[in-house]
Amino acid sequence: MYQAIPYSAGRPWPQPAPAMGVDVAEEERLRAAAQQQPAPVPAADAEAVAREEEVRRAVAECPVLVVGRRGCCLSHVVKRLLQGLGVNPAVHEVADAEAELAGVVDGGDVALPAVFVGGRFLGGLDRLMAVHISGDLVPILKDAGALWL
Repeated sequence: MYQAIPYSAGRPWPQPAPAMGVDVAEEERLRAAAQQQPAPVPAADAEAVAREEEVRRAVAECPVLVVGRRGCCLSHVVKRLLQGLGVNPAVHEVADAEAELAGVVDGGDVALPAVFVGGRFLGGLDRLMAVHISGDLVPILKDAGALWL
């Protein structure tokens, strides 16, 4: 059985811990160097990169985004839950979630549907339900600009 993870609107979003034995300043320097010199993209991967960029742009533009497969019942449940709260989420349908969400979500392995609120990855259906049951979903949606009341 899954255990609900409590969320408090007053706490900042969790940040990934730095790797053991690696200086934080060194890690930032390596990350900046990697961003300055992008690796050349083979022609076969150009389409995957374009799809990934499309998902990244949708995450940045929409206050609430649900990424899921076409006809997925769990995506429908997430959409209906958010609509019941007064939010009109954008829905982005993907064919290969692993390839399209790899660069958007840190950690790689993402279960669908994936919910992004305010440009940040909130989680899947189980995480959304846990935050909703704890009563913290509405403040998160208000902070993201998805709810006005």
